[in-house]
Amino acid sequence: MNVPTQAPAAPSPAPGEAPHAAGPGLTIAALGVVFGDIGTSPLYAFKETLNPEHGVAFTPDAVLGLLSLIFWGLMFVVTLKYVVFVLRADHDGEGGILALQALARSAAAGPRTRPWVWNTIGVLGLVGAAMFYGDSLITPAISVLSAVEGLEVQAPVLQRVVIPITILILLGLFAVQRKGTGAVGKVFGPVMLLWFLMLAVAGGWQVLQHPQVLAALDPRRAIGFLVEHRLQSLAVLGAVFLAFTGGEALYADMGHFGARSIRRAWLFIALPGLVLNYFGQGALVLAEPAAVDNPFFRLFPSWGVVPMVVLASMATVIASQAVISGAFSLTAHAMRMGYLPRMRVVQTSGSAIGQVYVPVVNWMLMTGVLLLVLGFRSSSALSAAYGIAVSITMVTTTLLAGVVAWGLWRWNRVAVVLGVAAFAAVDLTFVLANSLKVADGGWLTLAVAAGVMLLFTTWAKGRRLGLEAAAAESMPLRTFFESLALNMPHRVRGTAVFPNADAATVPHALLHNLKHNQVLHEQVIVLRVLACDTPRVDARQRIEAEQLMDGIWVVTARHGFMERPDVPEFIRILAYQKTLAIDSMTTSYFVSRASVGQENLPGMNPVRRALFGWLQRNAGRASDYFELPDNRLVEMGQRT
Repeated sequence: MNVPTQAPAAPSPAPGEAPHAAGPGLTIAALGVVFGDIGTSPLYAFKETLNPEHGVAFTPDAVLGLLSLIFWGLMFVVTLKYVVFVLRADHDGEGGILALQALARSAAAGPRTRPWVWNTIGVLGLVGAAMFYGDSLITPAISVLSAVEGLEVQAPVLQRVVIPITILILLGLFAVQRKGTGAVGKVFGPVMLLWFLMLAVAGGWQVLQHPQVLAALDPRRAIGFLVEHRLQSLAVLGAVFLAFTGGEALYADMGHFGARSIRRAWLFIALPGLVLNYFGQGALVLAEPAAVDNPFFRLFPSWGVVPMVVLASMATVIASQAVISGAFSLTAHAMRMGYLPRMRVVQTSGSAIGQVYVPVVNWMLMTGVLLLVLGFRSSSALSAAYGIAVSITMVTTTLLAGVVAWGLWRWNRVAVVLGVAAFAAVDLTFVLANSLKVADGGWLTLAVAAGVMLLFTTWAKGRRLGLEAAAAESMPLRTFFESLALNMPHRVRGTAVFPNADAATVPHALLHNLKHNQVLHEQVIVLRVLACDTPRVDARQRIEAEQLMDGIWVVTARHGFMERPDVPEFIRILAYQKTLAIDSMTTSYFVSRASVGQENLPGMNPVRRALFGWLQRNAGRASDYFELPDNRLVEMGQRT
């Protein structure tokens, strides 16, 4: 019943504005969710750039060149692109790749829009969303594993317990997901504030001891390194990119905290802490080349290693939590927009709509993450699989944001083209650099993303074909009731609600109810629920109702992709707006569990037809998805 639709055009947002008060508390809270991934990158990013497998000799000039690449990458990719530019793409207070896709569609909408433009925008959004799932597998594995590996610095003999401890932490992390993040989230911000403070203090102390490392602030160091190591530059850039993973979260989580809070947290806390720590690691290896084995934990005295392992483990759990929660939210969005079949979604907060738990996704992620840890066994090995999915997502974000700046914000066309070209050139360079990792593990995230894309497109196309087949066999609603009025069946007390994907055709459940029970309720509501390409729907546009005849209503209810399609609530709103006497205890809901036969799936190859059939059989109940009460539900089968 819930399929992708073209929603009414969303009002143009005021770039950079979000409906949040950017107080200190919200800024600290943003640290605990938004910056977990990028904030834990110092655990492994700089160490990986110095990996001798890249073919770069360890020299002071090489260290300064690598630091310069990291610094200017943070400034250009994260600060300029995301913080200054992309965070302006505020879609009714929400961010993320699907929200950006909806904004881009609004920007491109018009009578002269070519179909390929509309389709390309849709594909870009889906590709970015699919790549996020690949990232959701890697981030918990590499983050927690790199934190626990700090034990090896304290005592090499502890290497044997790294994998078991990592697995125990991950098992606990996924086991508590069903409890929700509300209570735990209260400590996320202070923990991450302490984390960034320790990053800054430990790194800043080394910078004070060896201030010559500040020469890496000169961008010529980065350029000189790339020129001198032309043959090795792509491999090195693939490692440098690890310092920017998590940058996409700044936009994805904008709806929770607002652009202003995220900007403040980045500019005044996260960015200074990261830069000081990276430069501190560089200063340390310049003074003590033996520290290259684990420069992050070598920053701390021996007595401080174990406490930092504990703090790092907490920080990486927070980073993992943010990615896992993002996967839950993205799944719920994709379901409401018609790209995934219905699944059980548990609302874990009575006030925050974005806090959801999807059991199927949770256990699938847990299985994948544990297999990664057991298969790769070290953060260095996992880094080979990390980055390719994130870099592709960054390309899609750049292109979609360019469409929004061009068509919605009406920025200077020359400036938009030049800006998008510059960002895209850098993004594509990192995609090319990370493509060198495909054979060593990057294929895994690409395979996951390809599988998700196959699910997205198969379900959306199968549902569309099924609805078209059902519409071809259906009866016009108005004509049906006009003919029914000539020989009206017995009317019984109460209200009958018939959810239907098409407000102009007769619901299958209505026909079967008349055929078998030969009665019609005194109030009959044919309800169509539309999922819109906006986060939330204005209350004035929520319900659209038309009375066909006495007691017969055709209703369209709209909801955004951040809202639950609560059908009983829609009926209460209808009763209030139209002053209808509808008693919830005498209201029954008649739904059809549709099954699309393979003969009605033309143009789909046998593999996709079989996949769609499997998805149909395992899809959740419509009654659960639309929050229909079981004690007033009548469910019927339907095959088209």
